[in-house]
Amino acid sequence: MYKCVHCGFCLQACPTYLETGLETESPRGRIALMKAVNEGRIGITPDVYRHWDLCIQCRACEVACPSGVPYGNLIEATMSEVDQQRKKGLLARVAGNLVLNSILPKQGRLELVANVLRLYQSSGLQSAVRKTKILSTLAPGLAEMEMSSPTVSKQRFRARGQVYPAQGEVRARVAILSGCVMPLMHGSEMDAAMRVLTRNGCEVEVTKGQGCCGAIHSHVGDLERARALARKNIDAFEARGVDAVIVASAGCGARMKEYGHLLENDPGYAERASRFSETVKDIHEYLVDLPFTPPTAKLDRRVTYQDSCHLANAQRITDAPRTILTSIPGVELVEMERSDVCCGAGGTYTITEREFSLRVLDSKMRNVGRTNADVLATANPGCVLQLQYGTQRYGPPVEVKYVTDLLDEAYRREDG
Repeated sequence: MYKCVHCGFCLQACPTYLETGLETESPRGRIALMKAVNEGRIGITPDVYRHWDLCIQCRACEVACPSGVPYGNLIEATMSEVDQQRKKGLLARVAGNLVLNSILPKQGRLELVANVLRLYQSSGLQSAVRKTKILSTLAPGLAEMEMSSPTVSKQRFRARGQVYPAQGEVRARVAILSGCVMPLMHGSEMDAAMRVLTRNGCEVEVTKGQGCCGAIHSHVGDLERARALARKNIDAFEARGVDAVIVASAGCGARMKEYGHLLENDPGYAERASRFSETVKDIHEYLVDLPFTPPTAKLDRRVTYQDSCHLANAQRITDAPRTILTSIPGVELVEMERSDVCCGAGGTYTITEREFSLRVLDSKMRNVGRTNADVLATANPGCVLQLQYGTQRYGPPVEVKYVTDLLDEAYRREDG
């Protein structure tokens, strides 16, 4: 933390500073508080950790920082300390433990929750709740959350050890992270990612025994659970002997590429984690390096691209998604203003800091609107869900898609 010289380059990159203009809601302000706690000048009080809570952990400050301050590592370690000292009510403790430890890491239980939500949406109950506005009367905060709940897809993507053969000559044998939320909410989009990989000569295994990457647990300060999940994934993928582990979710990819740091003090996994992280590849990065075969079919779309924070800031991948988009005949890529500023999703941030999440989203959607795009492309499930709600809440009428969805669509048109 003492690498920070308080130069201020991070200020204009930070979404919370841009919204408030307050020093305490900037990276250097939060680091100043970390230093003050470390030096014993202040304690970890609610007034202090409130400023850390408001950090979306987008890590844009790392890109802007000339001193190379590893802010992502700092805020994770800080939130771990906060998690140990934060006083929580019984309901908050039970709910947090249920979601983070009993549901999210257990795909079967998470799927059960998704099935209940889908039943609520398809049975007509959701429509009745919204028409009567009963939640708005009884619990306005809950009503806001209900309005932004994602539509649960009927199509699921499951990790059962199945292997999808390459089309044509086999160029690589890879595994793919299924993850936790994405296969339930975006099953068809995962299928599209699979088709794109096999179309480009990859034999793809959906490795059995894998699970949640641990990113959300890291963000809220539960580093021990994140480490346990990291060990599980290393054990699952390591034995498969694949050329690469492909990740279609920017947040998951960032977490898995940093397993080496997460487990650096674990004598049984430190070296294995470092080696494993080197095999993890973002799907856009991998396709461009392969290289992928550009489609020949035309898509008449005006597309703008939103840089997912953990792809652009943590993985430093900005060109590859744009290379894929511009390779599609007929696609007009229109850059939006401040495409690299966070959309406000931030994992659980959109739940725990709802009001501020929506402020950041509002700014983002204004920039989207100025592009007059038909399609808003991005690279992370949290971003997709947040931006889809943004189109519903603020406009403009734009279709939100993964970059790989558009590439898959072009390939399928090509096949007739």
